[in-house]
Amino acid sequence: MNAMNNRQPTVSLGFLLGCLFCVAVLRCEAQTNLIPNHSFEVPDSCPGTHTFLTPGEGPLYWFSGGGTPDYFQSCVPPPSEASVPLHDYAFQYPQDGENYIGLVTYEVNSGGLREYAMVQLTTPLVQGQTYSVSFYANAAWNGTDSMYPQHYIASSHVGALFTMQPRTWTGGDPWTLATGSAHVFHPWVISDTVNWTLVSGSFIADSAYQFLMVGNHFDNSITDTVHFGTYIWSPKAYMLVDNVCVSAGTEGCPLANGVGLHADSEVLLFPNPVMSELVVSGLREDAVAVILDPTGRQIWSGRITQAGWRLDVDAWARGCYVLNMLMGEGRRSFKFVLIE
Repeated sequence: MNAMNNRQPTVSLGFLLGCLFCVAVLRCEAQTNLIPNHSFEVPDSCPGTHTFLTPGEGPLYWFSGGGTPDYFQSCVPPPSEASVPLHDYAFQYPQDGENYIGLVTYEVNSGGLREYAMVQLTTPLVQGQTYSVSFYANAAWNGTDSMYPQHYIASSHVGALFTMQPRTWTGGDPWTLATGSAHVFHPWVISDTVNWTLVSGSFIADSAYQFLMVGNHFDNSITDTVHFGTYIWSPKAYMLVDNVCVSAGTEGCPLANGVGLHADSEVLLFPNPVMSELVVSGLREDAVAVILDPTGRQIWSGRITQAGWRLDVDAWARGCYVLNMLMGEGRRSFKFVLIE
């Protein structure tokens, strides 16, 4: 991908020069943040379009890891598809600075497509080191384009995945689908269309990761949703993202209350879909659990043990359920489906 290839190799040099000569623009006061252009302030000129697909489009250093993420700037005069605060998909002021990005986090048709924004870290992660991760997300709503009322769904599981290599995407590539894992993610639906929601967590790096990939990395069977309307065509969830942070330790990035290490990242529910018995494996500690039906009604609550746990669901009504688990200071959410 030309956009990434032209920008990515100079990340470290560009970040250093920016801190020396353009402190006000690049906001280098956050010296521990490993994300260059973390709040999408550079470039400060207004591009002709708002996608990430060619050189000069999108925020500096960032590129598409899937689909066509959008770049919104306050310098673009309204009415415009890319202006701030009012644009095609929402009316929203930035959480930090003057700009932000947006991407699709859930889609019903086309096999559950996803959009992802990627960036190369200023330095690779160190294996065995603890890192904190955060960004702010907002459920897009009430934009100007009458062709896009289908963005009427809010979704869960938006998060951050670290990779060793860039996963570049161009217009001729197959549409990117969810991989089923993320290092940090928000297990609850982000449905606030007014305020920015903090997505945060910490983890221990198991590799010297060099790239960060932001979006929803879980497929539709895992993702929870809330509908804002009743439109019937091409329903999607569209999320705005701002102020991305990655830092060594747990002090450099803002962390939400109750967010701890994702040491239980290997928790699995199977089979899923399930017919008669649900099995939960991979827990490293006991968890207090609550299961909700599609209406939010509590169906079951109790404690799940780490030694492989089974629940008889044969008599339950067929449909979707959500398993919420509290483990120490951390919370996780899983969706499972009962079928005949």
